[in-house]
Amino acid sequence: MNEWPQGRSGEPGGNRYGSGSGSAEPEGARAMPHVRRDAGPGYPRNEPPLPPSLSPRGRAGVPPQQSQGQHDYGGYNTGQVYGGGGGRGGDGYRDGQGARPRPRWGRRIKWALITLVVVVLATSVGTYFWADGKLRREVDLSKVIDRPATGDGTNYLIVGTDSREGMTDEMKQKLHTGGPTDGGRTDSMLILHDGSNGPTLISLPRDSNVEIPAYVGSTSGKKYPTTGRHTKLNATYAEDGPALLVRTIEYNTHLHIDHYVEIGFAGFANIVDALGGVEMDIPQAFKDKDSGADFKAGTQTLTGAQALAFVRTRHAFASQDLQRTKNQQKFLAAVAKQAATPGTLLNPFKFYPTLGAGLDTLKVDKDMSLWDLGQMFFAMKGVTGGDGKSMNMPISGSVGGNLVWDQAKLKQLVQQLNNDEPVTVTGN
Repeated sequence: MNEWPQGRSGEPGGNRYGSGSGSAEPEGARAMPHVRRDAGPGYPRNEPPLPPSLSPRGRAGVPPQQSQGQHDYGGYNTGQVYGGGGGRGGDGYRDGQGARPRPRWGRRIKWALITLVVVVLATSVGTYFWADGKLRREVDLSKVIDRPATGDGTNYLIVGTDSREGMTDEMKQKLHTGGPTDGGRTDSMLILHDGSNGPTLISLPRDSNVEIPAYVGSTSGKKYPTTGRHTKLNATYAEDGPALLVRTIEYNTHLHIDHYVEIGFAGFANIVDALGGVEMDIPQAFKDKDSGADFKAGTQTLTGAQALAFVRTRHAFASQDLQRTKNQQKFLAAVAKQAATPGTLLNPFKFYPTLGAGLDTLKVDKDMSLWDLGQMFFAMKGVTGGDGKSMNMPISGSVGGNLVWDQAKLKQLVQQLNNDEPVTVTGN
């Protein structure tokens, strides 16, 4: 029989593209989307758009070149496949293998923050141990006997001495400190109360008339009985150091001293110089040959030597020691305010020299921590920040050239401090 096989071309209703196909188009055309090849010069421009089944997105894994055996059906290449390589397809499509990874900004920011926190913590811990190691805890308040009861808040006794410790002859001449003194003396004494109603700074004139109580010698351990002896307050430091000074203040005021802080001439000047000077507004010009003071009126920046002369001057004023204590309060508050500025705290080239200069010369009690010292510092700053009050000890008169405290006002003042109440007492 000479008949065409079933499905051969030319058979009515047959499949001209081979057996097993029920469609009128070749299997390759159905298996592969038709992709239009670049049109040549004679390609018709009014050809209708491609149907959805002929999307330019071909099957992945088929090479883009036309392989042997593929046919051109009406200007479309059935073997052209897009999207399999790293290049951009006609519609900008990229598959997962060819896409560039996006920057993981969230992860980068997270690790940057973690690194910053670690650096800050490490620096803070290192600074704490460095500073704590430099703090000179040399004053033993446990040797003070018969102490008054503690009240609310914290009381710091801040003492400035005429100690020449660590000073060369050139520095002594520059700072107008004179020669060495036996036993040392206190040039300034202040009680700083830090409580819930803000800080209160009280200056104790060094010429205050006080009674020396019974005490135990800080080095000898010998007990000295009460003799009713009266003397200037600053003489007690020269007699037996910080322990007797604290004992005398507590005995004459009935106010418990929680912490003791002392600084000498050299340390005071070094702190000021490390800060780059301290700005002060001096309302009236004055000179004093003993302290080396020579100031004009107006706002000016004081060096360490000038600052020391400013807080030591008393002969240039009619009220002498009372005016000096006011100048000391004003200057100490200015130092605390300037030291707490971001320009100092955030600048390591200024912060560490300033902190080091202070810690090298500060003497504190054995129970003083860096936290306590920081609390004292910010309480001092609060005195001029509108959160506190500064005053002199109330004075009622004098005897033998020594200033006598007003006992009625003193009793009220101590009661308000012990109860951590707002201070309403006024001083001189």
